[in-house]
Amino acid sequence: MSKVEQRLAELGVTLPAPAAPIANYTPFIRTGSLVIISGQLCLGADGKIAPHHVGRVGAGVSTADATGAARLCAINVLAQLRAGVGSLDRVLRCVRLGGFINSGPNFDALAGVMNGASDFMVEVFGEAGVHARSTVGVASLPLSAVVEVEGMFEVR
Repeated sequence: MSKVEQRLAELGVTLPAPAAPIANYTPFIRTGSLVIISGQLCLGADGKIAPHHVGRVGAGVSTADATGAARLCAINVLAQLRAGVGSLDRVLRCVRLGGFINSGPNFDALAGVMNGASDFMVEVFGEAGVHARSTVGVASLPLSAVVEVEGMFEVR
């Protein structure tokens, strides 16, 4: 078992099978030492979005549920990353995360929601999980997901 997979096990996390694209894109691209992961939704291990992760935060979805959805997105990002590089032990650092939060018109606590993904990267990779980030509130996301997260990683 890889060192990172062991850390995931300690956190009680099992990476799911990577989700297939739902449109005309590839789930990841490697260019040189960078791997860019396309936006991942908050799909559960069953490949579906739980009812409490559908809709808009601040307008029916709680901040706690949206933060949990961001963490789930980050788990799915790592599943794609592992598919792209074979072993997560090849990751040198998480370079950047981008978060899209399906939010109600007056919801402005977007950064806190995205911390669900950011905190997870630090839990998994330690200092190498600290990253640059953008977080954007949006009017809708595919499959009415409350959160979508994309990532960029430096690998050996």
